[in-house]
Parts: sequence; C-alpha cells; structure tokens
Amino acid sequence: MPLGRSLSMTSLNGLPQCEDEDLPVEDLLLFEISWEVTNKVGGIYTVIQTKAKTTADEWGENYFLIGPYFEQNVKTQVEFSEPPNPAVKKAMDTMKSQGCQVFFGRWLIEGSPYVILFDIGSAAWNLDKWKGEFWEVSNIGIPFHDREANDAVIFGSLTAWFLKELSCQFDDKPNIIAHFHEWQAGVGLILSRSQKLPVATIFTTHATLLGRYLCAASLDFYNNLDQFDIDKEAGERQIYHRYCMERASVHCAHVFTTVSQITATEAEHMLKKSPDVVTPNGLNIKKFSAMHEFQNLHSMYKARIQEFIRGHFYGHLDFDLDKTLFFFIAGRYEFSNKGADMFLEALSRLNFLLRVHKTDVTVIVFFIMPAKTNNFNVETLKGQAVRKQLCNLVKLVVCFLCRGEIPDLNKILDRDDISIMKRAIFSTQRHSLPPVTTHNMIDDSNDPILNTIRRIGLFNNRTDRVKVILHPEFLSSTSPLLPLDYEEFVRGCHLGVFPSYYEPWGYTPAECTVMGIPSVTTNLSGFGCFMQEHVADPEAYGIYIVDRRFRSPDESCNQLTQFLYGFCQQNRRQRIIQRNRTERLSDLLDWKYLGRVCGTEALTIPGSKVYSFLRGKEYLSLNRNYTDQDKS
Repeated sequence: MPLGRSLSMTSLNGLPQCEDEDLPVEDLLLFEISWEVTNKVGGIYTVIQTKAKTTADEWGENYFLIGPYFEQNVKTQVEFSEPPNPAVKKAMDTMKSQGCQVFFGRWLIEGSPYVILFDIGSAAWNLDKWKGEFWEVSNIGIPFHDREANDAVIFGSLTAWFLKELSCQFDDKPNIIAHFHEWQAGVGLILSRSQKLPVATIFTTHATLLGRYLCAASLDFYNNLDQFDIDKEAGERQIYHRYCMERASVHCAHVFTTVSQITATEAEHMLKKSPDVVTPNGLNIKKFSAMHEFQNLHSMYKARIQEFIRGHFYGHLDFDLDKTLFFFIAGRYEFSNKGADMFLEALSRLNFLLRVHKTDVTVIVFFIMPAKTNNFNVETLKGQAVRKQLCNLVKLVVCFLCRGEIPDLNKILDRDDISIMKRAIFSTQRHSLPPVTTHNMIDDSNDPILNTIRRIGLFNNRTDRVKVILHPEFLSSTSPLLPLDYEEFVRGCHLGVFPSYYEPWGYTPAECTVMGIPSVTTNLSGFGCFMQEHVADPEAYGIYIVDRRFRSPDESCNQLTQFLYGFCQQNRRQRIIQRNRTERLSDLLDWKYLGRVCGTEALTIPGSKVYSFLRGKEYLSLNRNYTDQDKS
C-alpha cells in the first residue's frame, strides 16, 4: 500500500497557517538534548546546526542545547561564558560542587545558541551506580564492553540530574520542555519520566537502530516490515540493549516524532508505536542563498573542478571539458544503504548507452565517501604537480600578451626554462590509466566500491564515456588535490545522485536543491517522499525520484539509468533552466516555512502542530505520569 500523507498542498501560496499562536514562550524553557551538539557524528549535527538560528530567534534567552564536552571540538566551536539564567546557573553549580564538570557558553554558529556541555569523563566514576539505577527503572542491562552505550548512560544520567536540579527551583510549575534526539540521549528522558520531573518530554528518532542494521544486511526490508521478529533480530546483531533504550524512550516520551512518513511507517513496526507528529527536516536557506548569483557560482566552481580533472586525467585528456558533466554521490560509506551499489550498476549501463549512441558527452562521477586510507595516491599527486607546472609556463606567456606584446620564446625562455618545458611535456606521457581513487585504500581488495568497479570494468579507459573517481575523504578547501569545501564542490557539479535504499530523511539531495543543483533520490528516502507530496511534477524541477519500493532492483536500476541518460541529453540551456527551477524549491525546505506548516522538528514556532499537541493533551500540566506500563 502507498504511504499515507501527513500534509497535502500544491504550491507555496495559500498554505494553512497554525491556529494557536498564544503559547507563552516567555514563560517556558526549551532544552534540546543530543549527542551531536558541538560534536559532528552524522546528520543530526546538521539538523541542529541549521535550525539553531530559527530556534534562537523564536525563543531568545530561553533556548539551550545540551551535549557532551569534547575538548578538541570545543576549542574552535564554543565561546565560554556565565549562564544569564540564575536557575540554570544554580543547577550547574550544584552539579559542579559534587565533582561533575559542566561548561556553559555560546555555540559559534549562526544564531549563537547557548550550550550546556557535560564532561562524560569527569563523571565516569559513577557509571556502575548509574547503570544499576537505570536497570531498576527500566530493566535494561548495559554490557560493559559497549563503550557508546555506557557513555549514553553517563550522558543521560547527567541530563536527568540537571533537569531535576533545575525543575526543583520552579515549585512544580511546568515550564520546561526537553527535546531528546535519538537513543544516545534517550536515557535522560527515561530517567526524567521515572522520577516524575515536571518536564514535558519530546523524543525524535531520525532513523531506527534496527532498521539501519537490517537494511545493511541487504534484506527486503520495507516489504517485510510486519514479518520481522524484532527481539530476535536485535539480539542476533548484539544491539538488543540499544534497541531497548530506543524503544523505551519512544514509549516514555509525551510526544514522539520522526522526520518522514517512511520512517514513521518503519517506527510503527520496529518500535511498536506510531509517531504523534511527522516533522520534516529543513535547512537554513539564508546560508545557501545566492539569489541570481547561484548560476555564476556554478560556473566558477565548475572551473575549479575542471582544473582538478586536467591534472587527474593528464595524458588521457582526450575529451572536451566543455561537454563534460560532473555527477557525485556523498555521505556515509554505507555501500547498500546509500545506493552506491545500484549507482555503479547504472553507471555501467549508462556507459554502454553513451558509447552505443556515439555521444560526445563525457560523464565524470565522484564518490565522496570517507573510508580508511593510508595517504594520497602518488599518481594523483603527480598529476596535479604536472598541471601546475604547465600552468606556470602558460602564465609567463599570458603576462606578455597582457602587455600587448607578442612573446618571443627565444627571449622569455632560457635553456633551463626549455628544459623544464620539455620535462613537463615528457611527464604528460602516461603508460597507465588514470586512477579510480585519489587515495591509497587500506583494504582495497575488500573495498565494495573498488570491487564493483573491477567487476563492471569502469577503469577510466579512453573509450569509456563514464569515468569514476573515488575520493574517500571529506572535502576541504586546504586539500592539495581538490581544494574545495563541500558546498563549493556541490555548486560546481551538474547532478547529485543519491539512490538510497535506507535514508530516513536525506540532507544531501536537500542541500543540492537549495543550491540549485538537480538531484536523484528515491521513494524510500524521507526527502523523496516529501517532494512527491508537495511538488506536482518533481522531475520538471530537477528532482528525479527512483522507485525502489514497488519495483524490482533491476527495474529500479533501469529507471535510474534512464534518468541519467536523459540528463546527459540535455543541452546547456536546458540545464540552466532546470537549475533555475530547482532553486525555486528552496523555500519549501526552509526551517521557518516548515515550522509554521509542518510542525518542524525544531519545535520553534509558537502554535505549531507539536505545541498544539502538547497543549491540547495538557502535557505541560503533566497529567500523565510515568507508570509501570511504560517500564514494561
């Protein structure tokens, strides 16, 4: 059956506005708790960082983020200060007096929100005691060898302790909302509920633990959701205790939310509870906004990528860079979950089509997926050195032309210069193919991307119209190979391809959209489902949605191949028009827009659906307490 829709609309005009606008924000404190506050691990960091300004604008001094303290992160991301709120300061002082290190300051991102950071190491001596208390409350045992779960117990216990010290100062007046993200923060929610603290709790799962594991095992996950023995599957994967922590958090929270309708369906089966609200992720559109300049930015950064290509393919640069398209896939190195397996198979078929039809278009595909490496590939570094050497010689000639002089090579080049030029030309002679990876992989014989490249034979031959480059490292403007930040790189590409099998939301295609870059996604990603709901013809706006739910893998791969081949047939003018259309969808992904219409995960806008839910069910007055049923 097709997934149900949480919201229906056809355009940005005439949208339903929230009905309730009088929630007393000035009398409430909002705490957002996550392991990824100032600590980048995955996508939740992006969620919190991008919506911080929207949240801070609405809540002002009453908005706080709670996370773990890691010195290497804090050095560059946090400016320490004293808490302006006396109740918060007193709660922190109480914890400090008992040996816990607690830090307060502003997170140096847009919006500059307040952050409260707990030093996990300083409280580790309490671990056995807190694990015992957690067992008494929830009957969930945490094995000693699971470092991440043990850290979650410490972090959660410190969070619950802080909320207890804080709530004691308000004479049971229910003016605290605590929003917990993912299972790592869930212990704090469970303990707060078990202690019956006057705190309204919200829990958001961005992806279920077991769902991620099952999809990585290449099972037909979505068509068998109701067939899995959940306890057995979690136990076999040795994550039963983590699964119990996640499930207990879901059932203890006053409000349970998730980020997409596809994840809501998953949570219903994996966690045995349907979300109260589906709250799509957004972006801070202002950060990416380039107005009419975004087309110019595309041209500028495309030229930077072309410079890298000249060096990487030296000696084999027999294709026209002006007729070359740049595709990319980026994200965690989850070969099947992120759809890299299907993408490579589609590229093999695309290569066949382009060769058969004798097209003059070349496609260069980047895989930006961090993996374990030794260092840069020597051949790749050599290519960039050769390119720079030749560019220096060209610049010398250009200097004379700018002066209006026709350069006399006998005058501007001495014997050494001629020797350098000859060496540079000689060095461009290459007897090996351009490398398919920019780094030396630690275990390249077992690397799934490289093994698939070997199987399908995409080795960057001269006859190949599709060429592949694996860049197993995050992009950085300080890199000696490809000196571009991720945002700059995306702007310079023509198409982002993300045929994910498991993608609860999908920030990578969303970021492409707000930068005016077309993208491929699937109907198994939250972003893809969201676009199908809200845009009448996504393909016309540069959002290609592959059906991976109701088609066989081979049919899905053929559909993806057709999308890619159709994109290659577009001329430059058609691509410019499509980028303009893609960029128009930016407002649809703005946190401010999503907050008012969809009840954002940020929970920032007074009167949004989550607030209406809280108020309508009177959760702020805490009529419902933690019970033995929650514990079971």
